[in-house]
Amino acid sequence: MTAPPIYLDTNATTPIDPAVLDAMLPYLQTHFGNPSSTHIYGKTAHDAIDRARAQVAALIGAQPDEILFTSGGTEATNHALKGAIYAKMQGFFARWFTSPHIVTSAIEHPATLQTCDFLRRLGCKITQLEVDRYGSVDPFAVERAIGGNTVLVSIMHANNEVGTLQPIREISQYAKARRVLLHTDAAQSLGKVPVNVNDLGVDLLSIAGHKLYAPKGVGALYIRKGVKLEPFIHGAGHEQGRRAGTENVPYIVGLGKACEIAQANAESATRKLQSLRDRLADRLHKALGDRVVLNGHPEHRLPNTLNVNFLGHVGAELLAKVPGIAASTGSACHEGSVTQSPVLCAMGVPPEIGKGAVRLSVGRFTTKDEIDRAAELLIQAAR
Repeated sequence: MTAPPIYLDTNATTPIDPAVLDAMLPYLQTHFGNPSSTHIYGKTAHDAIDRARAQVAALIGAQPDEILFTSGGTEATNHALKGAIYAKMQGFFARWFTSPHIVTSAIEHPATLQTCDFLRRLGCKITQLEVDRYGSVDPFAVERAIGGNTVLVSIMHANNEVGTLQPIREISQYAKARRVLLHTDAAQSLGKVPVNVNDLGVDLLSIAGHKLYAPKGVGALYIRKGVKLEPFIHGAGHEQGRRAGTENVPYIVGLGKACEIAQANAESATRKLQSLRDRLADRLHKALGDRVVLNGHPEHRLPNTLNVNFLGHVGAELLAKVPGIAASTGSACHEGSVTQSPVLCAMGVPPEIGKGAVRLSVGRFTTKDEIDRAAELLIQAAR
């Protein structure tokens, strides 16, 4: 029997942790009540949501009533950005508040960039900051970009492609000084590095369940007390009136359990991920030398993420030669041409180098044996 490919694409999605699945099953089978119902079936479901809300809050240092459950990280980010702008454009205020302003970066997830494009079409002004060769945003550039009509700064905590961690704490100081909201997308960083909303100084934070060993289709938005957002989905008064629609109880339970597991294993998880990532990097560099070039910051990056250029290759073509590995690439081939990742373009990576980019992201269930086998397969293909 052929072994399944070695999975090195956890930045794209993670498998559901067995303990998470076990926690969900009763709410898919026995505890099926509507959490808004007043009878025992509804109360059981409602109590499960409350527990999950507390579990999510505990992982990020928040209060349970600051957690809003969503359908995923994309909805959470849409709600943060659109909700903040819409809240400023209501009533008489909209008559004189012209061109509300958002500051973001060139390497954000499409959930942020596309939302900003939509808001631009509504009349918002968007400032998209450049990054350095490591993919880092300059906090001073954020300070300079903030103006009198700035409503929100949105900078991701960690880049999903190269793993670079952004200086969110420093950025928050400038945002607070100007009384501007700060949102960060923590979909990639949560569960890999410490994420505490008070240490970071953020007002809004996006969470994606499927990056954290919970199912796809569930996420959360942290909303600091006192922050006013217009609801993203209107209807009945679910989620304290902030998001209409009957809650997805089994998936919310799964997200809560995933956060509980991440909190219990935070330090050991980070050490294991970094050890596996560095083991893979060391083997590639020893065998291929300077034919392997790192993308992203050498130190300030996610402990699980290794994004490298294989010089002389096209990333997509290289991975096609290695069906025994499931990973992502920073380049795409279309009718004989190679398109480089917008993130690598923003970092100033030359196309002749960046076309060989491959993202290798390890996870909770990755083993040393898989790392060694993956390294050997990649080395053979690159040679």
